[in-house]
Amino acid sequence: MGKLDGKVAIVTGGAKGLGRAYCLGLAKEGARVVMAAHRFDTEAAKQAANEIEGWGGMALEVDVASEDDTRHMAEETVRNYGRIDILVNNAAMYRGISRKGILEIPVDEWDRLMTVNLKGMFLCCRAVIPQMMKQQKGKIINMTSEVAFTGSRGMIHYVTSKGGVIGFTRSLAAELGAHNICVNAIAPGFTDSPASRAMIDDISKYDVSRTPLRRLEQPGDLVGAVLAVLFFAGDESDFITGQTLVVDGGRFMH
Repeated sequence: MGKLDGKVAIVTGGAKGLGRAYCLGLAKEGARVVMAAHRFDTEAAKQAANEIEGWGGMALEVDVASEDDTRHMAEETVRNYGRIDILVNNAAMYRGISRKGILEIPVDEWDRLMTVNLKGMFLCCRAVIPQMMKQQKGKIINMTSEVAFTGSRGMIHYVTSKGGVIGFTRSLAAELGAHNICVNAIAPGFTDSPASRAMIDDISKYDVSRTPLRRLEQPGDLVGAVLAVLFFAGDESDFITGQTLVVDGGRFMH
């Protein structure tokens, strides 16, 4: 018996990285998982989709910046499973961003990043909230980042978007509390990943002196973030809302 037996979860950006880990973690606890991703056009993405279908879930191609796509995502979830209990807003633009000063960031890059990281989350929430209100219960979990608290030189557009996630989380928690819908956020730290290595020429030079655990976060450390998603998704967190949990080795304490 899993802690999430009978629950139905949607995870955006679910075909790779942390999103895939969230999907599998939720499925292993008994949830029916809808793995939403922009494309399933690589072997790794197709394998992730097959994995989640093997657990009784389904994979959907969803552009989170499209109101039609997000509405379809919610409708297909209800049509197949009858309910929506959990939404994990994980989709974000990060890979492929290079560090640039504010004077060098192209305006269209700023707009694309805000469209995915903030408008996408807004649209996904709007799509699922009516069903959660009907059920008079739901869990929304938004992915932000430790850099929203600490800042990061040359990443003002990404940092701004992730700071917006925290404000969005708090405001939505205040709005939806009367409907027994909890809204929380998780903030992983900078992690040694392919996307991060594409951003930094020599990741071994990343300054860990401000991190109490004195090392760079590794992919395996993100099990903490997965467990945080499972906690916020489960009934144990029914009286926790509007909060942000930081998983970064203590680099930011609040």
